[in-house]
Amino acid sequence: MAPLVKLLQKDETLDCRVAVTAQHREMLDQVLRLFAIRPDHDLNIMQAGQTLFNISVRALEGLGPVLEKERPDLVLVHGDTTTTFAAALAAYYLQIPVGHVEAGLRTGNRYSPFPEEMNRRLTGGLADWHFAPTAGARANLLREGVAPEHIFVTGNTVIDALLATVRPEYRFGEPLLDGMDFRRRRVLLVTTHRRENLGEPMRGIYLALRDIVEQFADVQVIFPVHKNPAVRRVAEEVLGGSERVHLLEPMDYEPFANLLSRCYLVFTDSGGLQEEAPSLGKPVLVLRNTTERPEAVDAGTVRLVGTDPAVIRAQARRLLEDGNYYRAMSEAVNPYGDGQACARIAQAVRYALGLSAARPGEFNP
Repeated sequence: MAPLVKLLQKDETLDCRVAVTAQHREMLDQVLRLFAIRPDHDLNIMQAGQTLFNISVRALEGLGPVLEKERPDLVLVHGDTTTTFAAALAAYYLQIPVGHVEAGLRTGNRYSPFPEEMNRRLTGGLADWHFAPTAGARANLLREGVAPEHIFVTGNTVIDALLATVRPEYRFGEPLLDGMDFRRRRVLLVTTHRRENLGEPMRGIYLALRDIVEQFADVQVIFPVHKNPAVRRVAEEVLGGSERVHLLEPMDYEPFANLLSRCYLVFTDSGGLQEEAPSLGKPVLVLRNTTERPEAVDAGTVRLVGTDPAVIRAQARRLLEDGNYYRAMSEAVNPYGDGQACARIAQAVRYALGLSAARPGEFNP
């Protein structure tokens, strides 16, 4: 949302206020610093050992008074976090219109990913305006009965943020990364955090990675390990002794985006990375059995490999051994954005508020 906030704040016809719950304090603060955004309201709800119940209640109770005070003409929420659903519900209780950025993503399985699938479905039911990143997302919303005139196909703002952050001259503050020879070494970037992968599925993923490193002498693995103790414990047990596997602390957005631009291949169970990596020509192996981003599968920029070690090994080997296969994935057209999503959403906001008679043009890859 950061580039969208910056764009809306420049618009003299709009008064853009920013509220954050700080559901994840450290992850939020480094992005606010990077994009020079100072929230008007910071609820700071994060607590040690927080649960979905805690987050939902504190976000709802905190956002209610904020919205009562501000009484905005429109509340914008993004994606599928618990904060997103709570904010949409708080606005609905006060009969304030809601605009949902990154609307319409669906897997069809309410427990995968959990709780994100239901967060976005419930937010979609509360929203008045839907900013869908792709035509496929719009089709999902139409099937659910959303009026077509309330849907805008914009591309995804994550691409706008990424393209504004990656720089060829960027220098890493981490000595390991700053000294890494990305031209002679094939760097595999790994992220895992999904609740449904905890336990044996995650162990299988890490065993496959260990085998891949042992088979290919020029491969290095960079793995910023999630702070969840259940992730860290298994990562240390399986990968901690591997010489060419580097377990790092979670990375801030700016260095992570620039690492993504220089790596060779991505292994992830994240949703956003399925959009970001193809924008930089990086093939993605998705460590899940379902995805809310089927456009990437159709375009050939990602492969769903699940958590079976044999499948992960086979797909990784093919990408590391078959240059034509690698190029087919890396050069496929990214179906998620062209860096102009925020401009389309800003125009759609003016249209929704009656400040402009013109609908924005649609993103079409």
